[in-house]
Amino acid sequence: MIRTHRAAAALLAAALLAPAATARASAEGAPADGAPTGRASAAAVSNRADRLSVPRPTGRWPVGRDTLQLTDEKRRDPWVPSAGPRRLMASVFYPARHGGGRGAGARYLSVREAELLLKGLKLDAAFPADRLASVRTNARTGARPAAGKHPLIVLSPGFSLHRATLTTLAEELASHGYVVAVLDHAYESFGTTFTGPAGRRTLTCVACETVEDEPDDEEEKKRLARAARDRAADISFVVDRLTDAGKGVRSGAGRGSARWAALIDPRRIGAAGHSLGGNAAAVAAGADRRIRAAANLDGTFFAPVPRAGLGRPTLMLGTRKGHTPHAADATWPRTWQRLHGWKRWLTVAGSGHFTFIDLPILGGQAGVTDPEAPLSGKRSGEITTRYVTAFFDRQLRGRARPLLDGPSRENPEVDFHTP
Repeated sequence: MIRTHRAAAALLAAALLAPAATARASAEGAPADGAPTGRASAAAVSNRADRLSVPRPTGRWPVGRDTLQLTDEKRRDPWVPSAGPRRLMASVFYPARHGGGRGAGARYLSVREAELLLKGLKLDAAFPADRLASVRTNARTGARPAAGKHPLIVLSPGFSLHRATLTTLAEELASHGYVVAVLDHAYESFGTTFTGPAGRRTLTCVACETVEDEPDDEEEKKRLARAARDRAADISFVVDRLTDAGKGVRSGAGRGSARWAALIDPRRIGAAGHSLGGNAAAVAAGADRRIRAAANLDGTFFAPVPRAGLGRPTLMLGTRKGHTPHAADATWPRTWQRLHGWKRWLTVAGSGHFTFIDLPILGGQAGVTDPEAPLSGKRSGEITTRYVTAFFDRQLRGRARPLLDGPSRENPEVDFHTP
């Protein structure tokens, strides 16, 4: 529920506040992480903070990125009906050619979006938005795509969070030869910028207020279940647009959907997401026969997987505290019992709700670990990308991935559950 997201925001608070606090400590003459004191060390700490970056992907391909704005004329926005049709933003990551033009570095998110994210988490007075906006990525805009047809993965972020928080996973998958579309759903993040006839407009999280205004916990769950189903429809709509060359889609670079249809193998499509986005991915795989596999990263199944999709391969990857078979979230055991296709239920020791996205990685670079989720940012990123990539390699490419067969010495934090 949304209250869970408020609690999880504490990790982001620690991660973002750490660089400023450390710099202040050094400037005041207090040692920070063994660094010398004084003005020189304060500047060094500030420079280190400015160099927060997304980890370098491990795959063989360089990564390109484009940005699309999509409008589903057949559906009205579920949060603000007066706004008209449902709108989405998508960052599309793709394998690029070696030596095919590097292009400019892709922006993590805009300063305005960073401002609203920080304000939503009540950190706007403590941390500069331009520092968060300037996180370095590996993807390049304008890079020439690698030849051939590639599997497509659609990613949906956690409720209230910007699509940028899934950049590490998206870049990793793209470096292994996947086209990856990471979505922002209108009015469901603290701030996402769209363009229109009147120019650029940044939409805020109307959905957050709507869910908070529900009278009790049960009504919150029902509203989030509808949100998950709406997101599942968004995922299917994006699949439509990216795989059908006859449907025009305007992108930031003026290119249409024909470009993506030429790159994507429509027989190999998957979906994944964090939190509410993970629930949406599983529902989408259940409702849309083209989506052959789904990964849910620590998301409660507010909306059950449709009966038609119970045989779809499903990866459930969550926290040990919240998603073991006897944890409080009863939707995971219930869903597990209903699934009858290939399935894995994994939990990660020392993890928290944000373990599966960028935030602990960036916090770890700033020298911060959440006491309630002590798994390092580096390991958080490694575990998430390894298991999710292995899952889609196995399900969409038919490749043997022993990592998914059971516990391994290389990943002692990961438990396999077969209740």
